[in-house]
Amino acid sequence: MTIGLLKEPEGEHRVALLPESVKTLIDSKVTVLVEKSAGASAFSSDEDYQNIGATSTTREDVLSADMIIGINPPSDNEIDQLNEGQTLLCIFQPLSNKSLVEKLQSLKLTSFSLDNVPRTTRAQSMDVLSSMATVAGYKAVLQAAATAPRFFPMFMTAAGSIIPSKVLVLGAGVAGLQAIATARRLGAVVEAFDVRAAAEEEVKSLGAKFVKVEGAKDDAAAGGYAVEQTDEYKAKQQALIQDHAKKANIIISTAQIPGRKAPTLILADTVANMQPGSVIVDLAASTGGNCQLTENDQTVQKHEVTIIGNSNLPSSMPMDASKMFGKNIVNLLKLMIDAEGGLNLNWEDDIIANTCVTHDGNIMSERVKNILFQTETA
Repeated sequence: MTIGLLKEPEGEHRVALLPESVKTLIDSKVTVLVEKSAGASAFSSDEDYQNIGATSTTREDVLSADMIIGINPPSDNEIDQLNEGQTLLCIFQPLSNKSLVEKLQSLKLTSFSLDNVPRTTRAQSMDVLSSMATVAGYKAVLQAAATAPRFFPMFMTAAGSIIPSKVLVLGAGVAGLQAIATARRLGAVVEAFDVRAAAEEEVKSLGAKFVKVEGAKDDAAAGGYAVEQTDEYKAKQQALIQDHAKKANIIISTAQIPGRKAPTLILADTVANMQPGSVIVDLAASTGGNCQLTENDQTVQKHEVTIIGNSNLPSSMPMDASKMFGKNIVNLLKLMIDAEGGLNLNWEDDIIANTCVTHDGNIMSERVKNILFQTETA
């Protein structure tokens, strides 16, 4: 089998596979084609790939490989030119990209969406969302600390005492927990909110206070993801969050629901009542933002509050982010590559069956079927 590694679009500094990950695949008897300069932004040269046995070549050659790997998928025009039976391994965001799923299905391409890996214990080593959320949560706090006009920790100085910053983290998933841990290491006083009851113990274990809203719907069938809440709960949630947000110096918001617009947790009125100089880092900016005033990929000032709308912070740490991303891919491919370096898809394996979006003209993922096509099957 031949695997092709794509160079990412302008503005994305990560690469799906660093040379160390490519070497693991080559050792598995796979031929690897790498698009020229694919790893340049992650500080890996073409020579680094060539030295471990990969071939540095054109994008056209890479797109002819049996399996094409990237963080972002090829363009629509490039997908249209692929051959039936080729395999794509990228982040497709299938739950919010129905037209792309239908295109992949109609072209009879085999597609694996890396953001569709099931969140189970066995699949943890393949979960790119968790890996990238770790980077995002860490970097969000550092960005907030660099932007804020005040210290994070308490200081006792000859010029007087400096009180610690108050940090509010919205969403205690992987990104939120990493944000909590990083803010605590920097000496801030931290509070955190999440609709999932299971998050309370994790939040407290990191030394933060859990902001609890009674009456949350915690759906065990959602596989560890947050679920849509009732209107009554949303009203109570919003009132409590607004109260805590107005007292915070820093807010890190990470709350997202797969396939849906991000929940609005910080109202414009709340921003207007926050302390001057406060900072909001909204990691949900690309799906609408948790703050009403967030602008995706922009840093704006509203009511003397800085709002950073950045959903791609992992790209700002391309070396380690790429290393983690590549390791996740290699672990996933170990389930697909046989002893002779060929592609062997075991549809009885729940990870393969759930990560695969399309194959031979069919929608394979039950999650994609249930969420994206639920209206048609109802």
